[in-house]
Amino acid sequence: MTSGTAGPTRPVPWQRPSWQRMPTGDDAVAVTERAALGTSARVAVWPPENLGVACAATDDVLAALDRQASRFRPDSELSWLNDAGGGLFMLGDGLAEAVGVALAAARWTGGLTDPTVGAALVSLGYDRDFALISQGGEPPGRPGGEPPGAPVPAPGWQLLRLDGPLLRLPPCVRLDLGATAKGLGSDRAVRAVMSATGGEGGVLVSLGGDIAVAGTPPHDGWPVAVAEEPEAARPSQLIRLAAGAVATSSVSARRWQRGGAVLHHIVDPRTGRPAAGPWRTVTVAAATCADANAASTAAIVAGGRAQDWLAAGGLRAGLPAHDGRVCRLGGWPAGDGRPVPVPPGSRVYAGPAR
Repeated sequence: MTSGTAGPTRPVPWQRPSWQRMPTGDDAVAVTERAALGTSARVAVWPPENLGVACAATDDVLAALDRQASRFRPDSELSWLNDAGGGLFMLGDGLAEAVGVALAAARWTGGLTDPTVGAALVSLGYDRDFALISQGGEPPGRPGGEPPGAPVPAPGWQLLRLDGPLLRLPPCVRLDLGATAKGLGSDRAVRAVMSATGGEGGVLVSLGGDIAVAGTPPHDGWPVAVAEEPEAARPSQLIRLAAGAVATSSVSARRWQRGGAVLHHIVDPRTGRPAAGPWRTVTVAAATCADANAASTAAIVAGGRAQDWLAAGGLRAGLPAHDGRVCRLGGWPAGDGRPVPVPPGSRVYAGPAR
């Protein structure tokens, strides 16, 4: 498994691509992969006869998350909210949960992640699926040589009011759930798989390298290749994950040019511009993938303060810098094949209410 970012061509919403079985060299574990949510999805299970059930359960989770929280599907619930111009809305259960997780993450990170960065991303040119941007696709009136728009600092997550399924959204706010949605999707998927298989065996689900595991892991834990540089031919480190989750955020992936400026997708909510700082990538281990996703994004935005913020939260993290040094926090292993223990308890997602 690989913790990092990926970006194959996104299928149109009504297509569901087929899972492609991957060789593992281990008859006790089955692994399969497909495109999903503008990135790649990977499912690994044992015993291998659970693979079909696991893929079906994951398919349902991914389809629901896409309908709920995609900023690029015009028929998604989130797009409907963003186009409505503010007001009081009754959300479906899935989107209410996703917005709640994003708000919890914003509170936990002190605003280093913020779901109100949607307008900032649009101003930078990230206004459609990244596959279209990376392939040079431009909508009418948006030539690739046009510089990015003026910076749009996030209005602030504190402006949102979520009471159960009721969301009050100010007219000035466009939502983007990118700091938590993939992680939440991985968390939902492993829960769904374990439910569908009756709790038998174990499962790993990766969405673009944001990885959650559940059940009983293979001996010594699930092997996870952590990519310090997403475009590198070989991963930089192999860790083992027995429980919880890991997620990676990177300024080296999802990059594009506007008017000669090189931009990336991790926005500093305070400035509305791509985050600048010493870290090329940040990988965090946490109790849930939503936590790990939020923390790795927050660390990129925090820049030079990231080490103190992660250490204060008791998080395990690896932070490769642009200058080649690697900072390891909370007992993050220096060698290959070492286990990464995760801290107990989620800050942002404890699973659906029962």
